[in-house]
Amino acid sequence: MSDLIVWYDGACPLCRREIALMRRLDRRGAIRFLDVACGAGGDCPVDRADLLERFHAREDGRLLSGAAAFAAMWRAIPLLRPLGIAARVPIVLALLERAYRAFLVVRPRLQRLAEKSAPC
Repeated sequence: MSDLIVWYDGACPLCRREIALMRRLDRRGAIRFLDVACGAGGDCPVDRADLLERFHAREDGRLLSGAAAFAAMWRAIPLLRPLGIAARVPIVLALLERAYRAFLVVRPRLQRLAEKSAPC
């Protein structure tokens, strides 16, 4: 069984691309990816709407969201592990969370652009 669970929005073209990359990098199979858009919420205590709105992960039994969830995913992938470890420093995590919140504001526009550029 995977050490880390990541919930993602499979209906989001940006999310699909990012998760596809993370799956390729996760050669050890340390991450269990669950597509919330397909109803794969699993045993997550967060409701589906919240899972679709914000990135979530469970690491060592702790539920994480936003930048902390990304950092957990990075720690599970050897190539990205240094970034995930750096995010354990509170100021670094705070800066990453601020960047993530800014991304969430423009995410709908980026999704529309990604859908237009997706091959048919």
